[in-house]
Amino acid sequence: MAIVGQPNLRELFDDAPTPHIAHPPHTHRRDFYVATDGSYASDGAGLGVIIETRDGSRVLRRSVPDTAPDNNVAEYRALHLGLDTLAARTPPDASVGVLVDHDALAGDVNSAVLATQRRDYQPVRAFSAPRDARHHWRGIRARVTGFAEIRAAQVDSSRNPAHALANEPSQYAHVNDEPDRCLLPDATTSTEPQIPPPSRSDRPAGD
Repeated sequence: MAIVGQPNLRELFDDAPTPHIAHPPHTHRRDFYVATDGSYASDGAGLGVIIETRDGSRVLRRSVPDTAPDNNVAEYRALHLGLDTLAARTPPDASVGVLVDHDALAGDVNSAVLATQRRDYQPVRAFSAPRDARHHWRGIRARVTGFAEIRAAQVDSSRNPAHALANEPSQYAHVNDEPDRCLLPDATTSTEPQIPPPSRSDRPAGD
């Protein structure tokens, strides 16, 4: 379960904006939530990933060194790792909430989601993925089409639980040895009302 006193990924997702895409009431009932972060430093970098079910049960954490050329590329690499890791452990009909602290990345993911709903599959807005992240962006787009539902929310880096894992991969290397948990929320027995969280209920749909 989530650490007592700290919000789980679902709570963070509920309260965060989802660039370029509406955040309807049912959005906060994802099956899985994944938070990712990428860091860059002249002497090294790292990627952090946390995956939870909607009730806050942790599926896994990852904290790995990386060699991204800059912070923007690191963010895309981290999300690619997170979605690949999630896809290997979830059914294809899973609904997913993504948490990143990079506004352009969140916007790109949601633009890609909207593009899948168009006949020509073309985004309404041009993607902003860095050139050095183009292969990872291609992998992210492939994962976007592989889940039943997915959308991304943007949180401040100070609230991103994956931030520490990305910035201190040597300190958090032990999380990679934690046993993976295969968890699937039982959507058929949920009795949660379809009410938007307070942060969403009084905002226009385009926010």
